[in-house]
Amino acid sequence: MDFMKMGTELLGDSLKGVDSEAISSALGQLLSGSDGKLDLGNIVSQMNQSGLGDMVESWLGDGSNNDISMDQIKDLLGSDKISQVAAQLNTGENDLLGSLSAALPQLIDKSSSGGSLLDSLGGMDGVLGMANKFFK
Repeated sequence: MDFMKMGTELLGDSLKGVDSEAISSALGQLLSGSDGKLDLGNIVSQMNQSGLGDMVESWLGDGSNNDISMDQIKDLLGSDKISQVAAQLNTGENDLLGSLSAALPQLIDKSSSGGSLLDSLGGMDGVLGMANKFFK
């Protein structure tokens, strides 16, 4: 499953008129690991570290997804990155944040369907274990 393509499509649905290559590049800047590939496991880890473990657990599970606010997205990804990417996309920060707050839960939820992301993190126990390490 191509998570970058999925993320680009999800953001493109709400950022009308923005070129898909620009959206893909922006996603790369915001969510990629050091290898340049979309690193959703890192985002999950950051969310656990930031006290958003219950939220990310809802995204990884089979039930409904808890909402993430624009402020939480900004805190998670960094206001400097958000400003820079919004400028590159020629869109407002609030438009970008709104799009990300809608797309990120869906992206992580869909990537964990069938277990791909969840398995890479050691299942739900692995996610919870990772979260516990940060709070001890």
